[in-house]
Amino acid sequence: MTIHAHPDDEASKGAPTVARYHDQGAKTVLVCCTGGEAGSILNPAMDSDENRKRLSEIRMGELEQSRRIIGYDAVELLGYRDSGMKGAEENNDPRSFARADGGEAMEKLFALFDRYRPQVVIAYDDESDWYPHPDHQRVHELTTKAFRRAAELGKVFAPKKLYYSVFSRGRIEASHQAFLDRGLKSPFDERFLNRRARDGDITTRIPVNGYGQVRLDALRAHRTQIDPESPFWFGLGDEVASELYPFDEYILAAVNENGAVHSWPFRGPGPLKSQLVPQQLPEADLFSGIG
Repeated sequence: MTIHAHPDDEASKGAPTVARYHDQGAKTVLVCCTGGEAGSILNPAMDSDENRKRLSEIRMGELEQSRRIIGYDAVELLGYRDSGMKGAEENNDPRSFARADGGEAMEKLFALFDRYRPQVVIAYDDESDWYPHPDHQRVHELTTKAFRRAAELGKVFAPKKLYYSVFSRGRIEASHQAFLDRGLKSPFDERFLNRRARDGDITTRIPVNGYGQVRLDALRAHRTQIDPESPFWFGLGDEVASELYPFDEYILAAVNENGAVHSWPFRGPGPLKSQLVPQQLPEADLFSGIG
């Protein structure tokens, strides 16, 4: 189960991982917390008065197309309204995810845990110093709390492992260098190159050779949100971009060992003796240690 803030986040974060596990027979579920109503139309070819009026409807259609490309078996909408960027007027909308009652949102997530019984849940790292979108921060906070409370309460199905998706410095530098090597202007400026690196916390590197095209195709499905001429996503060409960095990377944020939740970093008087915690890093399987 992956938990995302808006339609299109499922395409940019971890799409090759989901496609790979789906092909291997895993049940894959996408939880989308908002409808993306506050998003701007970033593709000039789609920017019209009519599309702006119908943006919510269009984004649901884009999400369905992306779902099929990636291979999600189910999509669940939490039903909250897009909160907009930090400081936007939409932050104050009582229907927004940012203003949602925490207990209500957690109960909705608990109901999905019970329905789908996911062993592994993927959400976001704390991005407050890099991308302080209220909805992304809420996904991080809500999922982290729900994972712990489900284990502690023992009244709902409790997943075994919680991961945070990470856009690593290694990926950024590899992409930046690929542009330079081809004599192209890199879209990865100092803002990207100097961002807080979490590479030292990465516990899990999933090989996704052969699945990089899935990310690109799923991104293009979000025609209002992704400019097909964007150098950031498509400037290297599909063949190079899809195979340049053939890994998705994650932080194993927490494990549930029979109701006891241990969080990363797994510190203590000695190594945590849990089959769910990798003894050697990085691990290469989200389901390692799960029987």
